[in-house]
Order: sequence, then structure tokens, then C-alpha cells
Amino acid sequence: MKVPLSWLREYVDLPAATAHEVADRLTMAGLKLESITSYGHDVKNVVVGEVLEIEELTGFKKPIRHCKVEVGEATPREIVCGATNFVAGDRVPVVLPGGVLPGGFEVGARKTYGRMSEGMICSERELGLGDDHNGIMVLPAGTPIGTDVVELLGLRDDVIELEITPDIGYALSVRGVAREVATAFGVAFRDPADVEVPAETEPSWPASIGDPTACDRFVLREVRGFDPAAQSPLWMRVRLSRSGMRPVSLAVDITNYLMLELGQPLHAFDRSKLTGEIVVRRAREGERLETLDHVVRELDPDDILITDQSGPISMAGTMGGLETEISDGSTDIVIEAAHFSATGISRESRRHGLVSEASKRFERGVDRELPLVASWRAVRMLAELGGATVQPGVTHAEVDVTPARIAIPAGHPSAVAGVPYSKEVVVGRLEQVGCLVTDGDDPAVRQGGVDPTGVVTGGELAARLAVTGPDMITVTPPSWRPDLTDPNDLAEEVIRLEGYDRLPSVLPSAPAGAGLTEGQRLRRRVGRALAEGGYVEVLSYPFIGADDFDRLQLPADDARRRAMRLANPLSEDEPLMRTTLLPGLLKTLVRNVGRGFGDVALFETGAVYRPRENAPAAAPVLGVSRRPTEEELASIEAALPDQPLRVAVVLAGEFERSGWWGSGRPASWADAVQAARLIAAESRVELSISADQHEPWHPGRCAALYVGDTLVGHAGELHPRVIEAYGLPPRTAAMELELSRLESAMPGPVQAPSVSPYPVATQDVALIVPDFTPVADVEAALRDGAGELLESVRLFDVYAGEQVGEGNKSLAYTMRFRAAGRTLTVEETTAARDAAVAMAADRVGAQLRSA
Repeated sequence: MKVPLSWLREYVDLPAATAHEVADRLTMAGLKLESITSYGHDVKNVVVGEVLEIEELTGFKKPIRHCKVEVGEATPREIVCGATNFVAGDRVPVVLPGGVLPGGFEVGARKTYGRMSEGMICSERELGLGDDHNGIMVLPAGTPIGTDVVELLGLRDDVIELEITPDIGYALSVRGVAREVATAFGVAFRDPADVEVPAETEPSWPASIGDPTACDRFVLREVRGFDPAAQSPLWMRVRLSRSGMRPVSLAVDITNYLMLELGQPLHAFDRSKLTGEIVVRRAREGERLETLDHVVRELDPDDILITDQSGPISMAGTMGGLETEISDGSTDIVIEAAHFSATGISRESRRHGLVSEASKRFERGVDRELPLVASWRAVRMLAELGGATVQPGVTHAEVDVTPARIAIPAGHPSAVAGVPYSKEVVVGRLEQVGCLVTDGDDPAVRQGGVDPTGVVTGGELAARLAVTGPDMITVTPPSWRPDLTDPNDLAEEVIRLEGYDRLPSVLPSAPAGAGLTEGQRLRRRVGRALAEGGYVEVLSYPFIGADDFDRLQLPADDARRRAMRLANPLSEDEPLMRTTLLPGLLKTLVRNVGRGFGDVALFETGAVYRPRENAPAAAPVLGVSRRPTEEELASIEAALPDQPLRVAVVLAGEFERSGWWGSGRPASWADAVQAARLIAAESRVELSISADQHEPWHPGRCAALYVGDTLVGHAGELHPRVIEAYGLPPRTAAMELELSRLESAMPGPVQAPSVSPYPVATQDVALIVPDFTPVADVEAALRDGAGELLESVRLFDVYAGEQVGEGNKSLAYTMRFRAAGRTLTVEETTAARDAAVAMAADRVGAQLRSA
């Protein structure tokens, strides 16, 4: 909303305050400043002149005129001008040599077209009064010669632009902003809507309200004999331009001017184009309307229309119809002012992608009491400026609306702000806003047991009243503040007018024993461990499409294909909540590779969403007027999916970089398994690994990850068809692990291990096993066979070749033995090693490899 400061001063007795001081006060009151634009402060030496003579110069491609202009000096000025819309005897604005026009443009005396030009005759655009540059600005006859044009036309002004949030629609008008300025400076406010409207009982053009949910007040007034050639006065055109609106014609400019001043949108119909009674109703199936922007619109049954016997003639509160618009020949005009449903206009505007200045105001809520006043002022201005005759009578159709009333404790604003406000301050501030405040608790406000504080219920109310005091007040918000519907709205008005800067800044005290949960600490440890291991964390959108399941090669009966569908997805290509982290990671990997980063190791931690068996199809939609019951909360909980926390990694390219030191090492399935081991180490759990076949991994290079008997994830190389479907680099590896299951399997608090002071005994053992034997099975057999003396076992070599026979492999382990209370003998160590080898031979058919 752009508001010229000069316009504000008409309704507020402002002291000698600058535009920046006014803007600062408005900001303190909660209105957001966008910008301040100054006009005319740099203009000087521009006076009124009278054209005495005009000589047409020939021999040029365009009309050139040499003029003698009287400017109140000893001799007339000679000025060369290219405009042709003025004649001798006209009064025009003239900038003299040494003068300055808006933008710092200096004018001097110079020779041009063979003649001396001592200044310049100005157009409206050159004076910064609008966009009209078609000709010279001709001033009214009789304007005193030599008068300072800056003072005459009010060129010097400042325009304050405010960002108006949806809850303060009243500020989309000079009236609303002026009221805020008057309150901020503590000065008188003159309401432009405070005019006496004649009491008329005769109707104007017949009209009625067909749908009370669409409109509750509809007013028509009529003028005849309007002069279509009448021009909008300069002051009106200047104010419209500086407020961000383009002047069009007198009739349209009057409706726009009053909308800016009062906040009440108006519409003018050509009376000769109306047929029969006007009815405000909803659209009917198949109806169409060509609007003023020459677009034929298919109307929705929820659209609010103004109609006559011919059908729709206007989209109410949004845009008029082309058939009944004011034209260059319109002499009889019907002015419409109404109060439409805010939600109805908002939906209509968005449905058709048609946002107008009128719809911006209606959807935020306008003053229901303005239509009579605004329409009366409109017809009076048409009469005064356009020579029209106001027809007696007014059509006033309305639906009874009970004004809102809110009962609150007088101390409620104090309880909200944490600052003591006396009852006198609370009542005074609410009355400044325009509220009617009465003592006592109106029983009608409590109908249905509604809590008058609006924020607490049951036993909490007594505790709140003990703090706020027992004094109750009943507040009736003014008609121009439809946003005041709740006790907290009223508290906000008191707080903002008293000053947000007066609210204390108090740091909350931390409750004892607070801190990160074990799950939060685990998540941080896992993130740090993977980052230290060379992985980069990414955050993907939790949305996937049905085609992701096909790209992952998931079977038709795979549980991961059951996904929650979003009611309002960001993209129709990804309408589902993810059931696995892999699609987002794989798409991120493809994006990185496509930008030239071929060696990539990524990880992500986040929730997946698994619908529960027999869950409701959708969660119930509850109201906000009260707290949900336990049954309603249970129904919401039943509809929610399980949301376990998972961690996943993907790898491609070189995991260990090559360079001058030698060749690197490509990422493989083993790195994906090792990532799972890193995570398990941070969880302090023992991870068991075994071969598996699980989509989307390669059936021969897939490992299942277990903690005890609980499956916690999978790791390995992705299936070639998955790699092809996503466009991934060859041999891409991935791991996905359920962090929630690891957390539940974590042991209790870490116990410091007892450290034996006795030396360790080391034995190496090499076993030959069939090449399909899982290494994890061999290691488990060694551990079980070695017994309690075994401290650790580590695989340090894998060999396959002629020495171990075809179809076999050799696994070499280092086994460390130690006793807690003595030094082990060679015999004890050898016996434990032999027992371990025997167990491996029994379980997996291992043979001790000879030297």
C-alpha cells in the first residue's frame, strides 16, 4: 500500500514530522515498511507562464514551434517546443534556465533548431506527476503568471509504501493508515467516512441478494447526465499515480480514488446496458463471462456473481464484465458498493488466477458499514466533477449480521505479554482501535461453555484468572476490524500499541536434567563417523513417485511399494512419502555425476514412512475451536504411518583417490559394508553379516546386516538394471540400515573394561574353505571355539589360487589371547587356537592351510 504523506495530513493533525519519522512510528505499531519515495524535493525554478506567440518552424521532420512566453519577468522568454497541444493564451508550466526537474535534470539556455531556447515548457511526466507525455500540461485559465509551480501543484511529497499482511486489511486504505498514524502520534483523527448520508427510502435500480453466504450488504446509487469528456482533476490523477494506480477516466478514477481512501472497492455500471433486477448469487453450471481484460471465463459454481436478466455481468469483488463497462459515451451510471464473503472472493480470485486491487481488499475483510457512505461519496463526486445529476433513492439489500463480542479478563494482555498493563490502559488502547468496551462478562459470549480467555480450559482457567484478576470486560470490535475474533487478537492490539520495544527480553531458564536423548546422541555420532570416513551428508525431499519402485526392481508384493499418498503434493511426479532413503540419494548421485563429480560418497539420515496394516485411509480433519478428545487423538494416531529412522549411503567412482602417490581404489560393495560397521561401532552393538538376495542389490553381492536375530539393513553393489534405470555409474554400491532398531539394541551405559596387566599372546591361522563360505560364519566359528581367552580375531588376508585348489579360498586370521590374572603359556594358547580351528572345521568344513 502506497500512501502519500500529503493525503495522510488531510485526516491527521501531524506535527512537523518527516516521512521517516512517520514510518518509524508505524513500524513500532507493527506495520512493515517497504520503502519511502520522495517526489519534487529537487525541483526548482519552475513557474507559470502564458504563451503569447507561436511561430511554426519548417524544414524539420517533426513539428517544431518557437514560442514567446510571459513568465512574470521584464521581457518574455523565447522557448523552442515540439508539442502541438497548446495555443496562444494558454497557461503552462515553464522551467527557466538554471532550473531543475525531477531526477536532477538541469535545464539551461541553448540554441536549437536555429533559435535560442531559454528554458522548457513541461509535460506532466517531466514534472513527475504521471506518465502522460503526449503533450504539454495546460493549466487552468486564470492561473497567476509567475507562480511557483511546485507550490501550486503540490509537487513536493513523500510516499510511504507498506507491506500489508493478510490480517490487517484495514491498512489497505488511507483511512486505515491515518488512524494508525493518529494513534501513534497521539493526535486527532478525522474519519473520511464520517459524512452525513441522506436518509432515503426509495430504491434506485432494483436489486436483491440471492445467496446470503456470498454477500450480506449490497448498495446501488444512480447518476444521470454525466459528461463522458470530463477530465479527472490533476490532484486526483497525481494521488492515483503516486499510490500505484494508473488514471483511466473520471468515472473509473473516482471509484479507484475512494477505494484507496476508504478501503471500499466500488464498481460503475453503464445504466443503459443493464436489464432487469440485479441479483447477487453463486454461478450456475455452464455459465461464462467475458471480463474487462477481454478473457472469457468458465465460471465455477462457487464463484460469486453480480447478475441481471441477461446473466452474469460481473465477478463480484474481483473484476467487472465487459458488456456493462463504462465507455466513452456513458452518461447514465449505476454505482455499486457491497460487502462480499472474504473467503468466497479469495477462492474465486485464486481459482481464476485473477488478483485485482478490489479482491486484495475483499479477501482481507472490508468495513461492512462503508457501502452506503462510499457509494454516496462516489455519486457526489460524479456530480461535482462530471456534471452528473444524482438520482434520488438508494437500493440497500442486506442480511442481518450479529456483531462479534469477546469477553476477556482485563489482565489477559498482561498475562500474554508478561508486562503489567492496568485495566485503564487495556480499555484505552482497545477504544483507540475503535472497540466498544463494557464492564462485565456478557453471558451470551459464553454460550456453549466457550472459555472467555480463548487460551485455557477447565481447571487452568481458575489459575489464569488468579494471575490476571477477576475483572472481566466485553469487547465489541469495530466494523473495520473483522480480524479481531479472539482474546489473543485483543491482547496483541494492546501490546503493539503500548510498544513491542517495551517487552522485556528474558532468557528462559533451562530445566534441570535436560539435554540430548540417547537417540539424538547416536544420530550425531553416526553423522560424525560417516563424515570422518569420507562421506558427505545430503538432505533429500521425502517424496518419491511410483516409478521409483519400478526402477528399484521391487517385486509387486514388496512392502516398500505400500506408500502414503500426499493430499496436496508439490509435484504430481512425486506424490508419495518415501518408504526407503535410496531414491533420493541415487538422484542426488546422478545430479553430482552429471556436473562432473564422478567420485562421490554420500549419506543421508532421515525417516521413512511405512503405512500400518489396517490403518484408516486418511486421518480425520478436526476443528480448531477446542482441544481434540482422546478418541479423536487416537484416530489420528491410528492413521499415521510408522516412521522409523534410517541411514543410507551410496558410493561411486574412486573411494581412495589416485594421484602422484599411485593408483587409487574404486568404491565397492565392501565399502558399503564397512559403512555399516562404522555405524554399528558407534551404536556399541555387534553386527553380523551374511549373504542375501534383496532388491535393489545385486543378488551375488548383497549382504544382510543383523544384530542378533534382528535384521537391521542391507549393503552391497546395486543391481545392474537399477544402475541402468537411474543412469548411475557402473558398480555403484549402497547401504541402508534402520537406525531405530540399532538404538533399541544398544546396551546400557558404557562400562569401563577391565584392563589385564598381563601380555597378549598372538597366533595366526590360515584356513581353506569353499569360496562360497561367508567370512562372517568362519569368524563366528573361531570365536565360539576359542573360548573366553580370545580377546580379538581379525581377518588380514584372503587368497584364491592354485595353492588352495579350484573352488576354494584361504582366509588368514590373527587371533589375540589374554588372561585376566596370569600370563598364558604356549600350551594354553595353542590349545585355544586348535579348538577354534576344530570348531571351524566342524561348522564350515575349514581345513588348516599348511605352509
